[in-house]
Amino acid sequence: MSETKESLLNGLSIDTSYDTLALSNIVNADHRYLKDLRVNVNNALVSDHISEKEIALLSISIAFTLKDKALEEVFIQKAKEKEASGEEIAEAISCASLLSANNILYRFRHFTGKDKYNQLPARLKMNIMMRPVLGKEFFELISLAVSAVNGCEMCVNSHEKSLMELGSSEERIFDAVRLASVIASLSKIV
Repeated sequence: MSETKESLLNGLSIDTSYDTLALSNIVNADHRYLKDLRVNVNNALVSDHISEKEIALLSISIAFTLKDKALEEVFIQKAKEKEASGEEIAEAISCASLLSANNILYRFRHFTGKDKYNQLPARLKMNIMMRPVLGKEFFELISLAVSAVNGCEMCVNSHEKSLMELGSSEERIFDAVRLASVIASLSKIV
């Protein structure tokens, strides 16, 4: 199992001496899940519909959404390796922050089901959504993935609709959400 751990960490460019309580327990128990996780990560980090640079930027947003410092560093480094600019990296981080506010507010509106709350202005500044450095379609894709992680049904539906109107494909959308789900599972272990 330690070989699987090394392979997983090497694939993420994390020093093989890195350890967490969860990872240590899985390795010490020789639990087969670690192999599944390694395969899931390797599969999610490759897509026919999302570029390597976009995968790294999307992963940054998910890592920041999950507040996983180790993965934040990993994916910022991967984004730099794929020639993402500082402004693109900052926008991926900013998107995670903005969507945290939006997702909470819109989940509340959805959960209560009261028309009054839907009529009240959100009063949240969202200028980065108007002219994103990452481009409107990709910003929407990140927004959808972050909203899925944060569990905002209303937001997911809204961003998916916008993406379809912007000409995105369902395969691209699905790959983004699959990547987000795998990064979330990885965050529980690494």
